[in-house]
Amino acid sequence: MQIRFTNILTVLIVLLMVAPQLSAKGGKWAPSGSTSLTDTETAFIVFMREEEKLARDVYITLGGLWSMAVFDNIATSEQQHMDSMETLVDKYGITDPVPDESNIGSFDNDELSALYPVLISSGEQSQYEALMVGALIEEVDMEDIQLAIDATKRSDIKAVYESLLCGSRNHLRAYVAQIESDGEVYESQLDPDDSEWVSFIDSIIDSPMERSCGSRRR
Repeated sequence: MQIRFTNILTVLIVLLMVAPQLSAKGGKWAPSGSTSLTDTETAFIVFMREEEKLARDVYITLGGLWSMAVFDNIATSEQQHMDSMETLVDKYGITDPVPDESNIGSFDNDELSALYPVLISSGEQSQYEALMVGALIEEVDMEDIQLAIDATKRSDIKAVYESLLCGSRNHLRAYVAQIESDGEVYESQLDPDDSEWVSFIDSIIDSPMERSCGSRRR
């Protein structure tokens, strides 16, 4: 895998930098019916709604290309994650960044919009590369979800994020199981030079699928 997407974290930082301006100026992502959230909480909800769509859309596309059940199954789960984020969007009166969920590969966030075809291009190379793309997305999701958890004290928001985090751990296990079934050994793609992160990823891979969604903090 030649492509590393550590820049996705930069995307999130940029989003959080502009979010207060959007809210303060009455921008399109500012809460329309509630002012109880901080700008950072709002920004994370908006971002995670679209990031879950990115995962779903990539898996739908790669699943159609390679006819692998793992992509279809996890795409269904990602739709549930999108629904969970939509619940928060509606609850807090935030303008939904995903007005049309059926539009595959379309994103309001410019960076996610640019990232989608890159992920697809990599996944088109082979089934192995497609599975590696899936695993990479789940690593990125876990990092971003944990950042979102750390950015809020609201129990309802934390509960949604913890559920998403549990799902991402299971998704990673599923992709790695497919990768390693062919004799490959999976190693962290997101930050292979960070021993703490690598150990964290290894601990997930080496543990069984979770039956209920709990928290496993990094």
